[in-house]
Amino acid sequence: MSDKLKWFKSSYSDDEGGDCVEVAFATTIHVRDSKTPTGPELQLTAPAWTAFLSEVSAAQPGA
Repeated sequence: MSDKLKWFKSSYSDDEGGDCVEVAFATTIHVRDSKTPTGPELQLTAPAWTAFLSEVSAAQPGA
């Protein structure tokens, strides 16, 4: 299924091998390391993804 998903790279990722996170939205939310696109990926439910984003935002100063 991963090969049929439309992946979006994080705006914080760079093209020089830095931290590269990609996300794809389907019935579940898929998260992977763009440096290893055939490697493992996380699959999260929409509520789990929302909770994750809330926690990350809360940890960021000025968010």
